[in-house]
Amino acid sequence: MTYEEAVSYVENASTFGIQLGLRRITELLRRLQDPQKKYKTVHVTGTNGKGSVTAMIASVLETAGYEVGRYTSPHLESYTERIHVNGKDISEDAFATAVQTVAKAVESMQAEGWERPTAFEMLTAAAFWYFAERKVAYAVIEVGLGGLLDSTNVIIPEVAVITNVDLDHMKYCGATIAEIAVQKAGIIKEGVPTVTTATGEALAVIARTAYKKHSRLYASDHSFFVTADSLSDPLRGQTVTVREAYGFTVSATLPLLGEHQKRNCAAAMMALLLLARTQKPLTRTALEKGIQQVRWPGRFQVLQVQGRTVVIDGAHNPAGIHAFCQTYDRVFSKRPRVFVFSVLADKAYPQMVQELFHADDIVFCAPAPTPRTADPQQLAALLPCAATACETLERAWEEAFHALTEDAVLCVVGSLYMQNNIRKYIQQKYGLSI
Repeated sequence: MTYEEAVSYVENASTFGIQLGLRRITELLRRLQDPQKKYKTVHVTGTNGKGSVTAMIASVLETAGYEVGRYTSPHLESYTERIHVNGKDISEDAFATAVQTVAKAVESMQAEGWERPTAFEMLTAAAFWYFAERKVAYAVIEVGLGGLLDSTNVIIPEVAVITNVDLDHMKYCGATIAEIAVQKAGIIKEGVPTVTTATGEALAVIARTAYKKHSRLYASDHSFFVTADSLSDPLRGQTVTVREAYGFTVSATLPLLGEHQKRNCAAAMMALLLLARTQKPLTRTALEKGIQQVRWPGRFQVLQVQGRTVVIDGAHNPAGIHAFCQTYDRVFSKRPRVFVFSVLADKAYPQMVQELFHADDIVFCAPAPTPRTADPQQLAALLPCAATACETLERAWEEAFHALTEDAVLCVVGSLYMQNNIRKYIQQKYGLSI
C-alpha cells in the first residue's frame, strides 16, 4: 500500500460520517494486540486548546529525554501531521504501513459481520499501533470529538486534561454547556488525576464526575493559579507562571500568543508537575525548555508576506473567535483588518461574526474545501461590514492581499479546514516555509 492508497482507504471510510461509540475501536485494537496498553499516556480534551496542550506536554516530555508519541487532529496539510514521534511526523511510508496493518484487521472484522470502523477509528488505531512499534515511553493523545464516546477513550492515562468547555459540535455533544461537559468529563478514569481549566457549570459537572471516579481534581483558580506577562516584543510570546495551591511555583516562556494560550499552558504545566512526582527526568529545566520550544502552527501564527503582516488562526467556534479577538487587540491594538473568512455550515457562525467583525473591516468570504462549508454569499450578506463573496479560497486571498494597506493586517480565520489550501498557496506563490 502506498501513501496515496492509504489516504484513499481512510477517506473512503469518511463516507460513513461520524459514528460515536467504543465498540468498533475496542474490537479493532484487540485484533492489533491492544497496542495502546504498551506505553503510558496522557489524555487531553476540551472545546478549544486541546491541540495546543497536547503539543506542549509532548514537547516537555521529549525535552526530558523520553520517546514520545503525539496524536492530534485535524491536520493542516497532511495526514502525517496527526501521528508524531519525537519532533517528527510519521513518514508517508510508515503511515502507509500502519494503515495497511489496520486495514487487514478492518477487513477481518467485516468478514465476521462487524460494522466497518470509521475513518477516525482507523487513524486512531494506526497511531496507537505505530507508537507501539516505535516503543514510545509516553503518548499524548488528543480527543477527536467530545470525550466519553470518542475512539481515543479506550486508554487509561497517567493524567487526564480538560481545557475549556464551550458550545461546539452540539449535534454530537449536547445543546448546553452542562451536556457538553458530561461528554468532556467522560475521559476521567477511576483513580486517575484530572487537570482542568474549565469554569462555572462545566467545572461543576467535571468535579462531580471526578468525585464519582475517585479522581483527584486539579482545577485552575482552585488547585493552581496562573499569571502571564508579555515579553518586550509581544510577538515573541509570554512568560507563564503556575503556582500550586501549596506554594510551589514554576515559570516558562511560551512562544504561543494569547490569553487563552496562557491558560492552556497552565493546564499543560500542572499535568506535567503531576507526572514529575514520579518521573525524575521531568525537571524544572526540562519543563522550561520544553515549553519554550513548543511549536503549534495555525494558531494565531504571524507571518510576513512581501512586507505585509498576515495572521493565520484556526478559530472555528464562538470561544475560538473570542480568543482571537482578545489576542489581536493585545498584539496589534487598533491596526486595520482585512479578512479571508470561511466557516462550516454547522458552526454557530451568526454568533461568531457578531463578535469578530467591525464596521470598518474588509472581508472576503470563501468556501471551505469540504461539503460542510457555509455558502460565501450567505456569509457576506450576514456581515456588518464591506464583504465580498469569492468562488475560491485562492481568489479570496488575492483580493484580500490587494486590499491591504501598509498598516493593515490580513487575517485568515474561521475554519481549520481551509488552512491546508491557504498554507500551500502561500508557500508556492511566495516561496515561504511556514
